[in-house]
Amino acid sequence: MNLLDGKYVSEKLKGEIAADAASYLAKSGRKPHLVAVLVGHDGGSETYVASKMRNCEAVGFKSGTVRFEDDVTEEELLAKVEELNADEDIDGIIVQLPLPKHIDPEKVTARIDYRKDVDGFQPINLGRMQRNLPSFIPATPYGITLMLKEYSIETAGKHCVVVGRSNIVGSPMSILMARNAQPGNCTVTMCHSRTPDIKKFTLDADILIVAIGKKNFITADMVKEGAVVIDVGMNREISASTKSGYKLYGDVDFENVAPKTSWITPVPGGVGLMTIIGLLKNTLASANGTVY
Repeated sequence: MNLLDGKYVSEKLKGEIAADAASYLAKSGRKPHLVAVLVGHDGGSETYVASKMRNCEAVGFKSGTVRFEDDVTEEELLAKVEELNADEDIDGIIVQLPLPKHIDPEKVTARIDYRKDVDGFQPINLGRMQRNLPSFIPATPYGITLMLKEYSIETAGKHCVVVGRSNIVGSPMSILMARNAQPGNCTVTMCHSRTPDIKKFTLDADILIVAIGKKNFITADMVKEGAVVIDVGMNREISASTKSGYKLYGDVDFENVAPKTSWITPVPGGVGLMTIIGLLKNTLASANGTVY
């Protein structure tokens, strides 16, 4: 078993991003600029946005957060997105999900200028990604591909099984792994909550990517010897044994699955850190105009 170490890879790539951001500043006289829109006071969302802003500052980006209360109207939020779209000093815009139930997240995402959509969720970016055209790739799948590349994991001709079909991870991940690219060129099977006998598929996976949101869902008897396992799960439980008061678990039973694998990501310390890298690289690309 070898560890796909998200901490190591993310620190290495942040160093490269910081160097590129310094070069961009010297050339243009400005820093790459990311703005996050945060609605309400959800604890998870607050933590995620704060982490994104800290990482922006660490690599030499300009960053900012636009805050709204839970009772903001959909019209007010859309108007703010349009205002950010028009601001030429802003390179990247993210609207942190989830949003209050009275706001349609699809409508908000679609309103972001696709040239500033560094989360990669805007329909134009998703369509271009599917066609293997230049686009901003959703940050978590992008981060996973960067990790596979860093560790020289061979993907061509492999059977990749993706468990989970969300628009944020599972669906775009399946597209990326099937594309004629590196990483890519896999035969891809997507499983989800309605798939009968998921074990039948996971046991055949050379590369298993799990993003189903259930603690320890993948057990040792569901993984074949020598598989590469990517655990996207972040399941938080209250714990008196940790300083933070909670403990994170993946979607994979790491302790029992790891000995069967050739490579595996830990939780924490794996995919979560790479998601930030995907976001930073998209923002830098937007500033440089290397995608659009």
